[in-house]
Amino acid sequence: MEREWVVEESVAIDAAAGDVYAAVADPRRMGDWSPEVFATWVRDRAIEPGARFVGFNRIGRRVWFTTCQVTVALPGEAFAFRVSTFGMPVALWGYRIEDVGDASAPRTRLTEYWEDLRRDGRAATVAALLGRVFTGVPAERRAEVNRAGMRATLDRIRAGVRRA
Repeated sequence: MEREWVVEESVAIDAAAGDVYAAVADPRRMGDWSPEVFATWVRDRAIEPGARFVGFNRIGRRVWFTTCQVTVALPGEAFAFRVSTFGMPVALWGYRIEDVGDASAPRTRLTEYWEDLRRDGRAATVAALLGRVFTGVPAERRAEVNRAGMRATLDRIRAGVRRA
């Protein structure tokens, strides 16, 4: 099987695009949604392009952290961030938010996407090796693991935003 470099999953949510954006664009809430992220530490007050945060992650007994920087923050439309480890690029994570409802019934399509940035050069090789050591997941299986995690994340966001 050929390695996947990009994965995306979508879900429809019975909520306004602004409410969905508020849920995904606050790194402090990632632990509420993601099956891997259990905490975040946000370095900057405003969550805007350039803002940095650290994600603390877990799979089973394995725990690791990543450094993240917001690349896109468009209220009601999109939120994305780059992930690195020890200064080496790892991935791009993001959300696209589309208003697909009407005034009487707000509805939003939320798409979560991931792109593996560990493609070429020594840094990519080292980052892939560190990923396997810390997470237990070889780079060749990361897309599969992320797809399952995205489905869980999107289900949690859908349930959480509808309750709010």
